[in-house]
Amino acid sequence: MVTLTQAAATEIRKIIEENKLPKDTGLRLGVKGGGCAGYTYTFDFSNTHDEFDKCFESHNIPIFIDRKSYIYIKDIEIDFAQSLMERGFKFNNPNANAACGCGTSFSPKNALT
Repeated sequence: MVTLTQAAATEIRKIIEENKLPKDTGLRLGVKGGGCAGYTYTFDFSNTHDEFDKCFESHNIPIFIDRKSYIYIKDIEIDFAQSLMERGFKFNNPNANAACGCGTSFSPKNALT
């Protein structure tokens, strides 16, 4: 399961509207090697998925994750923070052993090698 906080869902809807994306647009989440902690989150918009994707919905926003990435980000919560010091999406990943200071990369608890 993948969940969005209300703040994240509100920001995602705002971005979809501002960019005039189709109403059925959702999130495509994933991971790739890189970043200062080993793996980097990928985050994009999509309104299509294939038979191998894991598909979820949170706050009426579709979420698509490829199966290889899913093992690293299952049960993740995505939040959106906005303050004087920071603005952006935050990934609360229970599968992360460590994360970099900026929060965009992580090392998984059980890395597959």
